[in-house]
Amino acid sequence: MEIDAELRRQIAVSLLAAAVFVVGLVGIGVTFGGSSELPEAGAIALVGLLAGFVLLMALVGAYLIRANDAE
Repeated sequence: MEIDAELRRQIAVSLLAAAVFVVGLVGIGVTFGGSSELPEAGAIALVGLLAGFVLLMALVGAYLIRANDAE
């Protein structure tokens, strides 16, 4: 299977979005970590991060569809 420019762009954008999510998880862990439990504020931040990730992936998908249609 040959990887063309479009597939490379899709992979790069998806990996970047996933990296943003992982950095957010690490940030929440560093900010609210330190104990065996996640405090309430940390749990809310985690739910917000998950919701943001879902929206980010929807936007990434819409961008990739539009970029594919433009070509």
